[in-house]
Amino acid sequence: MSRTADIVQGQLDVIVNLGYPRVADMSTRAFVALAQPLLSALDRIEIADDVLLVPTRELVSPDSLISRTSIGRSAGFSTMPPRDIESFVPVDFNPPEGPFYIVVNPHTGTRYVNREPDVARKLMDSDGFQPLALEEGLAIATQHPDWLVRKNGFNLLGSRSSDGRVPSIWMSQGSPRLASIWPTSRHTWLGNAYCSGRKGVMLLS
Repeated sequence: MSRTADIVQGQLDVIVNLGYPRVADMSTRAFVALAQPLLSALDRIEIADDVLLVPTRELVSPDSLISRTSIGRSAGFSTMPPRDIESFVPVDFNPPEGPFYIVVNPHTGTRYVNREPDVARKLMDSDGFQPLALEEGLAIATQHPDWLVRKNGFNLLGSRSSDGRVPSIWMSQGSPRLASIWPTSRHTWLGNAYCSGRKGVMLLS
């Protein structure tokens, strides 16, 4: 197994143990089987040591995932209703096809801390980075909750609601919190998360 495939397998084990198959309304065996094409493709190629497994919203709905994040014994939460969370959709990109894909070199965006989302997006474009979307930010909070403690909370500029808001994840009362901000707002504790690319099964073949 390649190093990349081994990392992704470990992340798959994490979300299975967190009950993602139940969220997807399927057996653990069926859920894991959906990831096998991606794992098989990754076993033939090394991508990077820093990758992030992302289940698409067709497989698991974003509103059901924040409560499966945690810092210690403090579960993540959101005060937004499920319909509001579902309203954040990808902008300016199409996620790779398949129930799972990977994000390459995810980052919480420390270089863009205290920047308005619209300003940060222009800087990202200039720097050659791609903003993370809602599902990808939830994957960070799930797989690397310590990043919220050691680094910073972050905006997810790859997703936006119809009224212009962008989703954000930060620490609140010792727990990961999913919320949203306006694109002209800035906060000293929020970065703007990004990655260097995304890969799905079709892009690896």
